[in-house]
Amino acid sequence: MLNIKDYTAEYVKDPFGILTGDRYEFHIDLDVPEDDELYSDNGVYARVIYMVNGEEQRIVKYDLHEKTTNEYLDFDIEPEEEEALAAFCKENLPKA
Repeated sequence: MLNIKDYTAEYVKDPFGILTGDRYEFHIDLDVPEDDELYSDNGVYARVIYMVNGEEQRIVKYDLHEKTTNEYLDFDIEPEEEEALAAFCKENLPKA
């Protein structure tokens, strides 16, 4: 299960009007247990692009990174963890 320690979120402007809906970028600090393969002494965060287009809301993309170095971590989270992440983003959308 995902344990969220902290987050930031901001509206992403689309200056060219190419994208449908609104995009938000979240940086979510995760509390990863030491026995998890994703664990890092320096911490881990998820960078999430979340889309809102009318009634449709979903994660477009997420990446996991080591917090201190910003190094990309080539891991996928479990489907139920992704659902929890999407629910968190939906509940914490910033004002556009």
